[in-house]
Amino acid sequence: MPRTRTDQKSATPWWRDAVIYQVYIRSFADGNGDGVGDIAGLRARLPYLQELGVDALWINPWYPSPMADGGYDVADYRSIDPLFGTLAEAEELIAEAHTRGMRVVLDIVPNHTSDQHRWFVEALASPPGSPERDRYLFRDGTGPDGSRPPNDWRSRFGGPAWTRVTEADGSPGQWFLHLFAAEQPDLNWASREVRAEFEAILRFWFDRGVDGFRIDVAHGLAKDPALPDLGIPDDALFEHERHKEDHPHWDQEGVHEIYQTWRKIADSYAGDRLFVAEAHVREDRLVDYLRQDELHTAFNFPFLKSSWEPNAMREVIDRAVTGLAAVDAPPTWVLSNHDVPRHVTRYGRGDTQTHEHDVGAGPADLELGTRRARAAALLTLALPGSAYLYQGEELGLWEVEDLPDEVLADPTWKRSGGTVRGRDGCRVPLPWSGLDGPFGFGPKGTEAWLPQPAEWKTLTAQAQSGIPWSMLELYRSALRLRREQSGFDSGTLRWLEMPEGVLAFERSPVLRCAVNFSGEPFPLPKNWGVLLASERITGGQLPADTTVWLWGGGSSRG
Repeated sequence: MPRTRTDQKSATPWWRDAVIYQVYIRSFADGNGDGVGDIAGLRARLPYLQELGVDALWINPWYPSPMADGGYDVADYRSIDPLFGTLAEAEELIAEAHTRGMRVVLDIVPNHTSDQHRWFVEALASPPGSPERDRYLFRDGTGPDGSRPPNDWRSRFGGPAWTRVTEADGSPGQWFLHLFAAEQPDLNWASREVRAEFEAILRFWFDRGVDGFRIDVAHGLAKDPALPDLGIPDDALFEHERHKEDHPHWDQEGVHEIYQTWRKIADSYAGDRLFVAEAHVREDRLVDYLRQDELHTAFNFPFLKSSWEPNAMREVIDRAVTGLAAVDAPPTWVLSNHDVPRHVTRYGRGDTQTHEHDVGAGPADLELGTRRARAAALLTLALPGSAYLYQGEELGLWEVEDLPDEVLADPTWKRSGGTVRGRDGCRVPLPWSGLDGPFGFGPKGTEAWLPQPAEWKTLTAQAQSGIPWSMLELYRSALRLRREQSGFDSGTLRWLEMPEGVLAFERSPVLRCAVNFSGEPFPLPKNWGVLLASERITGGQLPADTTVWLWGGGSSRG
């Protein structure tokens, strides 16, 4: 019989093997009937999340914002946007989540603010060279009349990374840097005032019981003060940004001093506070962010972007486990988030890799994608380290690729001239119950801010709850077993010899995971029992695109 996990795990910081559920709040649950998710809706669904079995919630930005980029253009870091609720409601949510055994992680956006932030308004009203402008990256233009941008840097959302302002006297003025939308001016992290402000923001939320922060664009804060040209063509921008040596605005050495200070602040609070970095950097550079005096964890993007193929999967798993061991940091595993197409759709195509803001070519085989997504879930949750679940993946939701053009809100759509549809397809509101929209997302008759597919009526939480072999029950079972079984205590992984197309590893002498990527059934060892499988197993054969957790005490050979 499987053994129950002991309390020895309680001495380990919670974040080392936590399962953290990402809440894209505007699409999670609508409590007031305006078609947008909010704190009231999230609070009402805390019992669902508790039953699911997650350890913590990561909440995407809920601060006051003009919503030029889904809340990642922050106008006030110490309050809550009225669209989502109030600061008092946020404090009540944090407290209630804690009583239910779940921690709360917030998004912090330190690379840029909204152009409606008080600081930027003051900067526009102040002359060049003023302390108000020094909070941002204002520069004179090039050319005889300053009409050309200061350099050739490009926005991640398309187009130039510079916008020229009109000065108070009406004359053409300086340019300001925005590596994302023009409504998101980059902060100047060489400014002591900027650093002090964010240190105070961290304390503000830590004082209210927040357990940690996901750091948006963690690799982007420091810029080369010379602002040199990149010299990279637009069509190669994404490819080069992670590989270019001494990139002038990504992964500059100056970011590490910032995070050393942040770590001291986190360590001054009780309860193992967490920082997790969104850092798109080379893997050999990622460990620098996770040294003992810097950040705790970072997202494992190579795993998210990997194709559904055994050699590719094993390679990214190996690199993460062995690379991070050098700094004693746990790996993180994530299959989807609010910035990439959902993995049910990705895995249903011939090219199963993840591409930037791109859903891929040709129709997706959603039946195949769902089967692979089930297998990927058990693979992910069997790996040592922490795991992040993106809301709705536990329901088997797919990417909504046919949203009408007129409802698209992602700035990528506009800045690309309507050629890149952007990320709205993975942000469609969740289906909770019922047979018609908004499927319990909000009160009956509410129109959700993005339309939900009618086919999602079979994927609601209500429709799947208690149904054997549903995606929801698979996740509930996996999270329960991960929490209870002693084999998951180990932070180690040992690969087992397997035929081509099958991956198998041992987490402890009594716990194994096997994944069949091949098109042929694979015979399971006879002296091991099935703890959980992503598909039905008959005749002792592991079907194609299926993962199994095995429990036993037989030979360590596969």
